[in-house]
Amino acid sequence: MIDSIFLFLNLGGGEVFIIVLVIILLFGSDKLPGIAKGIGKGIREINDAKNQIQNEIQKSTNGIREEIEKQTSEMQQEINKANYSVQRQVNNLSKNISDEGKTIAESMKE
Repeated sequence: MIDSIFLFLNLGGGEVFIIVLVIILLFGSDKLPGIAKGIGKGIREINDAKNQIQNEIQKSTNGIREEIEKQTSEMQQEINKANYSVQRQVNNLSKNISDEGKTIAESMKE
């Protein structure tokens, strides 16, 4: 992650060294651990807040997802019923046409 930050800021190794040196001169080496601890705590709080927001969004969208799945299932059942009905009608028509063809063929033989 730090590498991506340095790439984003277009910083090289020497520039990072100078920045760290300036920070040490400004704050002193005895205050650096406290500053790092504070920054770490801040990042942790931000990540916790981000995770909490993500969980809330997932909870709120679960009801919508379940409703969509229910509607999709009902629509699929209706499509299956219609498909069965159409297939049955096609089979009946095919049988009727076949029977009529046999009747015509028999009447032509006579």
